[in-house]
Amino acid sequence: MFDKVLIANRGAIACRIIRTLRTMGVKSVAVHSEADRHSLHVRLADEAVEIGPAPAAQSYLRTDKILDAAKATGAQAIHPGYGFLSENPGFAEDCAVAGIAFIGPSPDQMRAFGLKHTARDLAEHNKVPLLPGSGLLSDAGHAQAEAARIGYPVMLKSTAGGGGIGMRLI
Repeated sequence: MFDKVLIANRGAIACRIIRTLRTMGVKSVAVHSEADRHSLHVRLADEAVEIGPAPAAQSYLRTDKILDAAKATGAQAIHPGYGFLSENPGFAEDCAVAGIAFIGPSPDQMRAFGLKHTARDLAEHNKVPLLPGSGLLSDAGHAQAEAARIGYPVMLKSTAGGGGIGMRLI
């Protein structure tokens, strides 16, 4: 068990993680941009560290600043929440190199499940029940044939479209 966890996120997800950590008797560290310094997650946390200006690319996506904050506060682990760095295998690897636990999937798991078609192949290989679907589609004719096999309506998904990006009802 960890004594202190840094939450590499903000808003409602950070608040939920902080409340859970408190219930578990684990100290929390919030990170925040300049613009978020008065946010609820900052007030709820046991400690808070400012990591940069408002744009996420200059704060919440800066792995160096997040790792520096974890080291400076003595956090033994980082919880990424969702979005931001939660699906970034490089960040999880950087945490390991720094001797800080990453609370989430391993970098290999992120890479394997980061693309829908490889995730589906792994699930099929491990006999996980799946809805009807297909692998990668080579062209419009292939898509039509697979849709006819599955039955309409179907959802067309981009293999790398996270969070529903690129999904189309057909």
